[in-house]
Parts: sequence; C-alpha cells; structure tokens
Amino acid sequence: MKKSCLLLIVLSISCLLQAQTEFGVFAGGQSSWASYSTPEIDLGSTKQDTKMKYGFQAGAMARVQFEGKLYFAPAVFYSMKGYKVTLTRPSFPPDSLAIDNDVTVHTFEIAPMLQYNFSEAAGHFFIKAGPSIDLQLFGKEKFRRSSGPSVSRNMKFSYGDYGRFSANLLLHLGYETSSGLIIYAHYTHGVATIVNTDNGPTVRHRALGLSIGKFFNRK
Repeated sequence: MKKSCLLLIVLSISCLLQAQTEFGVFAGGQSSWASYSTPEIDLGSTKQDTKMKYGFQAGAMARVQFEGKLYFAPAVFYSMKGYKVTLTRPSFPPDSLAIDNDVTVHTFEIAPMLQYNFSEAAGHFFIKAGPSIDLQLFGKEKFRRSSGPSVSRNMKFSYGDYGRFSANLLLHLGYETSSGLIIYAHYTHGVATIVNTDNGPTVRHRALGLSIGKFFNRK
C-alpha cells in the first residue's frame, strides 16, 4: 500500500508539471458509516449493524486538461470519518467482549481522479471519479463490554490491530460557475478494510457529503 501511495504521488506531480494547471481549495460536511462484518467459521461472515456519524473534509485540488471535456483532477485532503456499530458477534479489534463501538478516524487522502464536463460552457455540470489512498492518521474508539467497565481509548495501529492504510473509490457530481466556484455531492466507497488483524472484522469506510470549492487561476 505504501508503494501504491508513492506511485500515485509521482504520477500526479508528473502530469501537473507537463501542462497548464488550475489550482483550488474545497471543504464541506459529510456523514460517514462503515460496511462491517465479522468472520464466522464455516459460515463466511456476519454483517453488523452500523450507524452514521458526522464529519467533514477539506483540502486542495488541481485540474489539467487531457482532451476536450476530459481532465485529470487530483486532490489531497483531510477527511474525518467514523461509525457506530452494534456487535452481535465477537470482534477484535476493538475487544472480544465488546458489544458496540463508537469510532472516529482522522484520515489523509490522495486521490488521482478524472473529471468529465458535460458542457464546454463556462458554467457547466461535471462528474469526477477515481481511487484514493487513505492514510489513517489517528483515531478514537469508545465501546462497552458484556462484562466489565466501558473503554475509551486511542485507536492502536499495528499488524495485529487497525491498519494505517486503506483504499477507496470516489464519485463527485457537481456544478462549476464561470468564476471557478464549484459545489458538488461526493460519495466514498471503501474497498479495503481498515483492520489488520488475522480473522478480524472487515471494516470498510463509507461517506456521503456536500462540499464547495474555488479554482483561483483561470485559463
């Protein structure tokens, strides 16, 4: 995963240096949850019920034209994600006796996306899609046990706990004005689990939100 992250950075910088590029910033709110399942011997896995939490994202974006209405549109950004899960089966992490978990994760994403404009007019709708590498910077979890006291602690990142890296697919739908102001809805679909534990749960990020942004240097 680390090598993939470095490769994405190198490719993004290379493309941006080869052509005239627009730069901008963006920020917005989002609701996040997780696809959460626990392994079962001879039964595959059992899906666990999760609920949404509120967070936000903010970062920088760039755009360089490939051809016609198609653009290379990478972004780097901070994203606060999380989930609340009710556990009906043992799950480590967080703990084999945990009956729930309330998780908040602070992440940094690198996203080399492609953008397609539906019109060549100054004001136009657009769609943007692509992968992202997700670095889990730090996080907090709170859970209750079936016996004993409740626990509130920092998330532990190691080969036997939570993982530092995950991967997502991103989709943006929005509108850009002639002045470079954009507003868009965005969806994050995690494709890699954030848990490293052997025979541990499979936890993949999900997020849905709305952001606004602005390009500063117009062509």
